[in-house]
Amino acid sequence: MIITPIDTGLPRCGRVALRAFTALVAGIGMLGIVLSTAEASSRIKDIVTIEGIRDNLLVGYGLVVGLNGTGDSLADGHFTKQSLLAMLDRLGVKPTETGLDSENVAAVMVTAVLPPFSRQGSRIDVTVSALGDAESLLGGTLLVTPLLGADGEVYSVAQGQLAVGGFTAAGAAETVTKGVLPAPGSPTAASSSARLGSR
Repeated sequence: MIITPIDTGLPRCGRVALRAFTALVAGIGMLGIVLSTAEASSRIKDIVTIEGIRDNLLVGYGLVVGLNGTGDSLADGHFTKQSLLAMLDRLGVKPTETGLDSENVAAVMVTAVLPPFSRQGSRIDVTVSALGDAESLLGGTLLVTPLLGADGEVYSVAQGQLAVGGFTAAGAAETVTKGVLPAPGSPTAASSSARLGSR
């Protein structure tokens, strides 16, 4: 119903006030409609699945150094020794096989999930798992490790200090355990981060 000055019989100031009140009520009604529409809206990417768009699984092989005597025993871990010799050779160091006797290095597999639409330079988390007989990766640093996709292309490079999920420390009168430790004899795992490189 539309209220006109003829219908009201009010004086001029009353008609002006009635018009202002009617405009206010109409404005509040329109605002309610706009707000309810905004609350009900959804982003397209939340309600659809785009064909061919998925996470990409990455994997790489690398070395963790700086361990406190908890790494692979080089006498038993032949692939660890070969990897260490190859890395030192690339850096211009020519060691002999008999000169390598360190338990501060561990061979590891590095895995990661690359989300779709990731941009160059963004960071992703990686999981680092021991391959050999390393007791712990606590305190280690992952050296530059290319991460490959299923097509054999390098999508990311991982390097950095490892964050280990658990540790245990024992003394004469006290034992401290934090987090979940792997069972004896099982591979240890840690996590780090990687930066996406250009493809």
